[in-house]
Amino acid sequence: MIDYAKELNPEQLRVVLEEGGPLLVIAGAGSGKTRTLTYRVARLVESGVPPERILLATFTNKAAKSMLTRVETLIGREIGGLWGGTFHHCAHRTLRAHATRLGYASNFSILDSEDSRQLINTCIADTGIDGKADKFPRGDVVGDMISLAVNTEAPLFDIVEGRYPFFAHRADEIAAVAAHYRKRKKELNVMDFDDLLFLWRELLLKFDDVRELYASRFLHVLVDEYQDTNRLQAEIMDLVASRHRNLMVVGDDSQSIYSFRGANYENIMRFPDRYPECKIFKLETNYRSTPEILHLANLSITNNERQFQKTLRAVREKGIRPILVPTRNVLQQADFVSQRILELNRSGIPLGEIAVLYRAHYHSMEVQMELTRRGIPFEIRSGIRFFEQAHIKDVTAYLRILFNPGDELAWKRVLGLYAKIGRVTADKVWRYLSRHSDPHAAVLTEEFIKCAPKSAAPGLSRFQETFRVLHGCDRGNPSALIETVLKSGYSDLLRERHTDAASREDDLIQFANFSSRFISLEDLLSELALLTGVNEESQKDELIEDRVVLSSIHQAKGLEWKTVLMIWCSEGMMPLARALKEPGGEEEERRLFYVAATRAKDQLYLCHPLTDYGRGMGNLPVSPSRFILELSSYSMKAKDRPYDQWQIDEY
Repeated sequence: MIDYAKELNPEQLRVVLEEGGPLLVIAGAGSGKTRTLTYRVARLVESGVPPERILLATFTNKAAKSMLTRVETLIGREIGGLWGGTFHHCAHRTLRAHATRLGYASNFSILDSEDSRQLINTCIADTGIDGKADKFPRGDVVGDMISLAVNTEAPLFDIVEGRYPFFAHRADEIAAVAAHYRKRKKELNVMDFDDLLFLWRELLLKFDDVRELYASRFLHVLVDEYQDTNRLQAEIMDLVASRHRNLMVVGDDSQSIYSFRGANYENIMRFPDRYPECKIFKLETNYRSTPEILHLANLSITNNERQFQKTLRAVREKGIRPILVPTRNVLQQADFVSQRILELNRSGIPLGEIAVLYRAHYHSMEVQMELTRRGIPFEIRSGIRFFEQAHIKDVTAYLRILFNPGDELAWKRVLGLYAKIGRVTADKVWRYLSRHSDPHAAVLTEEFIKCAPKSAAPGLSRFQETFRVLHGCDRGNPSALIETVLKSGYSDLLRERHTDAASREDDLIQFANFSSRFISLEDLLSELALLTGVNEESQKDELIEDRVVLSSIHQAKGLEWKTVLMIWCSEGMMPLARALKEPGGEEEERRLFYVAATRAKDQLYLCHPLTDYGRGMGNLPVSPSRFILELSSYSMKAKDRPYDQWQIDEY
C-alpha cells in the first residue's frame, strides 16, 4: 500500500483522497500537478476501481505515457485497459468502434496536415477558383480558417472577417471550399484531426445509446491542463462524465495563454457554474522557485480581475531578488544578455540552465546576433534562426538582386514567389535576363512579360510593378528598401500564403528597424552573409550539447531553468500591442508575463530598452511594460505587504 500522507503534501493529499464528484483542481506553477494526477490514478486503482473504467485525457501522449508508467511503478503492476492519451487519441478509439453510425466505414483514414492541405487545394480547383490567382488564400491558410471555426465553434464567416479581414471579399468562395472539403472527406472515407473531436462530440450528442455506453463505462474522468481545452473538448468531457459525474479537471487559469489556438478560458472559469456541487482545491505550494521570484509572480497576476485567487508559497529558502535591467537601446540589451550569460556560465551555471524568453520570435533577433558574434552556443525553441526564416530570406533576395544583378539564386527565389512561376519558368526568365548587360533595365521592358509562357504573365507583371518601385528607391537606405518591398506587394503575398502572416510581417518590420543602422545595402548584406556563415559553422559542431535556450513564452510553458532573462519587457512588446486589440487580450498578456516569471528557479532578469528606433522618426523613448509599472504601483498602495525594492542593474 502506498503511504500517501508521506508522499504528498496536505494540499495534494486532499485531492488524491477525495472520493469523487466534480472536482476542480487549481494547480499553481511548480506545485506538483503531475504528481497529484499520478497519485490520484494510483489511488483509484488501489481502491478497487478497474483501470478500464478510468479515462485520463492529456494534451500529449508523452505526458499520458509518463503518468501511466509512474502509476504502474507506484502500485507495482501493469494497468492495461486504462484509457490514457490525448483527446484525439481517445476520439480515434471511439470513432473506430462507431464510425458507421455517422456514415463512415470503420476503416476510415486520418489525414495529416499535408494530406489535408492537398485535399483543400483540390477542392479549391473543383469549385472553379484559381488557387494560384491573386488575392485568394492557399490551401493551408483556408485549412487554418476551417480548423479555427471548428475548434471555437464559431461561424466560418466570423473567423474570416475577424482573423482574416483581407480575405473578407472572398468569404463566400471560402465557405464553398469548406463545404466541398467536408463532402469530399465523407466520400473518401477520411477524417482530419479536427474531425476526430467534432465527430466524437456528434456521436455522443446524436446517439443516446453510444453516450450511455461510455458515460456508464467511465466511472472516473480526469483531464490535465484543463485551461487549454477548447469548447469541443470541454463538451466531450461533460458528456462522457454525464452518468457518474466523477469529473476531475486540473489546470491553472493563470497559465491560460493559448486563445489564438482556440483554447477557451471560460471552460475553467465557468466549471463551478456548470457543476454547482463541485469541490475546488488549490495547489499553492511551489517547489521550483525562490520566495523572491514567487513574490513577484503573485503580485504580477493581481491585476487580472477574472481569476481564481491563489498565492504561490515557496518551499525553498531565500534567494536573489529579481533584477530589473533598463538598457539604453536594444543593442545594449543584447550586449547585457550575452555578457551576463558568460558570467553566469563562468560561475558554474551550465548554459542549458539559462533561458532567454520573449513574447514574439522577432524580439530575439539582436540577441541571436550577439550570441553568434561571441561564439555562445544556443538553440531556438520558438522557430528557426531569425535570418534563416523563409520570409526574411525572401525579402533579402529582393535586396540582393538590387545590389548584384547577376545573383541567379536571388532572382529565382524572388520570381518563384509569384503566381504560375515555378522552377522551369524561373529558369527561362533568368536565361532572358542573363543575356542582357543590364538585367535591371530588362525587367522594366515590355519584352520581359513575354519571355515566359502566357500563364506566367500575370505573375511577371506583378513582379515588374514591385521592381519598378524598388528600382527607384535610394540604395543607401536599406530600411526604406525593406519597407518598400512590404508595401509593394510582399505583404499581400504573405497573407495569401501563410497562416501566420501577421507575425511574419512583424518580423519584417523589425528587420527594417534593424537595417536602419547600416549606411548602405552592401554593409547590410555583408553582415547578413557573415552571420549566416558563422551559424552554419556552429551548427556543424554537434558535440556542443550545452546550449543557451532562446524561446517564446508560449513554447516555454511547462519548462524551467535556473536563470531566466526576459527581454523586451517594454510597452508594446510585453504586452504585445497587436494582442491588446483582442477581447481579453490584456489579461492573457499578463498571464504570459506570469508564466515567464514562474519558469525561473534561482534568478530572474527583466530587461527593457529605454529607446527604440521608429521608422521615419529616429530613436524614440520606450516605456517599461505596464506589468513592471504595476508592481511598483502595487507596492506603494499595499504598504502592509510591500513589494521588495528591485535589484536594479544599470547596464
